[in-house]
Amino acid sequence: MSEKTISLDLTTEKLYKKAKEEKIETVWDRKKIMKAPCGFGEKGICCRLCSMGPCRISPVKGKGAQKGICGATADVIVARNFARMVAGGAAAHSDHGRDIVHTLYMADKDGNYKVKDEEKLRKIANELEIQTENRDIYDVAREVAEMLLNEFGKPFGTLEFIERAPESRKKIWKELNIEPRAIDREIATIMHSTHMGCTGDAESLINMSMRTALSDGWGGSMIGTDISDVLFGTPVPRETEANLGVLKDNMVNIVLHGHEPTLSEMIVLAAEDPELVELAKSVGAEGINLVGMCCTANEVTMRHGVKIAGNFLQQELAVLTGAVEAVIVDVQCIMPSLVTLSECFHTKFITTSPKARIKGATHLEFEEENALESAKNIVREAIENYKNRQREKVFIPQEKNHATVGYSVESIKNQLTRVMNSNVDNSNPIKPLADCITSGVLRGAAGIVGCNNPKVKQDYGHIEMIKKLIANDVIVVTTGCSAQAAAKAGLMSKDARKLAGEGLRRVCELVDIPPVLHMGSCVDISRILNLVSDVSKYLNVDISKLPVVGAAPEWMSEKAVSIGTYVVSTGIDTWLGVVPPVTGSEEVVDILTNRMEDMVGAKFYIEQDPIKAAEQMLQRIEEKREKLGI
Repeated sequence: MSEKTISLDLTTEKLYKKAKEEKIETVWDRKKIMKAPCGFGEKGICCRLCSMGPCRISPVKGKGAQKGICGATADVIVARNFARMVAGGAAAHSDHGRDIVHTLYMADKDGNYKVKDEEKLRKIANELEIQTENRDIYDVAREVAEMLLNEFGKPFGTLEFIERAPESRKKIWKELNIEPRAIDREIATIMHSTHMGCTGDAESLINMSMRTALSDGWGGSMIGTDISDVLFGTPVPRETEANLGVLKDNMVNIVLHGHEPTLSEMIVLAAEDPELVELAKSVGAEGINLVGMCCTANEVTMRHGVKIAGNFLQQELAVLTGAVEAVIVDVQCIMPSLVTLSECFHTKFITTSPKARIKGATHLEFEEENALESAKNIVREAIENYKNRQREKVFIPQEKNHATVGYSVESIKNQLTRVMNSNVDNSNPIKPLADCITSGVLRGAAGIVGCNNPKVKQDYGHIEMIKKLIANDVIVVTTGCSAQAAAKAGLMSKDARKLAGEGLRRVCELVDIPPVLHMGSCVDISRILNLVSDVSKYLNVDISKLPVVGAAPEWMSEKAVSIGTYVVSTGIDTWLGVVPPVTGSEEVVDILTNRMEDMVGAKFYIEQDPIKAAEQMLQRIEEKREKLGI
């Protein structure tokens, strides 16, 4: 990869140049040092699940072993590795969800954590057949928490939230025997089934992967999203700014990075504490400037308007500005390289979770039982570091863009009711969106999600794909690092309407929305599932029949593998811009990109060129419109 083309983002380019001049190592340098990746690992045909190996299967007959020592074929080895990636991703998202539910259980009117959205809590309670009338809201909260915690390990039955899916979709899952049961059970079943001496059939492993992924999307992630809304407030549209230009030269800059809002919500409160603001002024700063990175940025920007510093590949670059007093992290997508990098500057790299301790970091464990005071201690550590800033090392690129964020399902429905004026049927709040699609004003919808990956030019896949889609009247909803790419590029500004096709532009102007809607963090892809499910029910067609597509142009994590698998299993065709490690098995490739359509009505597409991928998505949308007769 050329050093001049590591990113579509000018800020990234500038700071990478600074790193090169100062001989500081970044993720792109480590990628370059790796040279060619392991060919066996890249194709998924390396097995290290027992000590008889590792076994590497040659993709060319006569050029090496065609079976592992135990007799496992390339098909089985690839399918096992894929299944374990799904299990890892589902575990990460679902453990996040479990922690949020534990926080709900400890919520109290006099405590640090309170119920912010009582209406949503009552709605969930009614869905779970929990009585709410004449009951204290915190008694309801504890009973809801107990029932949802049971979803992780209940001995019988299937997950409660799959009842939100259309009947046609539930029927498919039942017939394929992939209805998700207890969340932890599905993850454990995958790990057991991929142990040496267990499942030796690729299709069976992919089926189990679908069931496990569904336990993430319609289980752990959906629980995490809903209960975060209950505790911290259901997002509504609000204004923010995005990119590293949000850092301030004259303020204590704190970068909040990770995923779990139990920490970030308390850090937001701590950063607003008058005593800590005065402490910041006493050390020479004008105040505290809290900014977000990765999915934590999405959590706090959609609930508080906290500015977005950047996405996954910019976490090192934030430190490289020399203007960051502390990077505070919890779990997931955190580069251990931040330890060494922070030592080159005055920045403190602070870990807070026992699940993500990193050698060399300053570890200040976040205590939920004493949440606000714990958060204040962490913020105080950052403030006291301001005096150590080395002014000669400070370089803050000024690039940033305005964005409108915070489009929960509820707020999307509220916004879209304007499109029908006096003809709105208030009993069907999804009707305006469905009517826009069936009338052809909107050709369809696309969910663009996922990470950054140094294998490809940062943000290029997200931005070029989104631009192509909105120009062709496809409304885009987005989460995670993809959402931040769009925000940095100005695509979440209402000014971006000029890039939209005539139909989408008309809708955006009428309902006062940008053409790209920010729906939250990576667990919040469950919001997209709920939205698409509502449209499916209203139109009385299966999700797989709708002109809806998904994509992860720059994915890199196991979470993305789980997400892609549950999205496809829900009936939504999904495009991947980075080739997954499955190409060593013709059968697994055939299942994922062909046979899955016969099973669940959707499949994976692999296309590294985002513009070509967008063209394929548009073609697929038109095929579905034609079949629906719209």
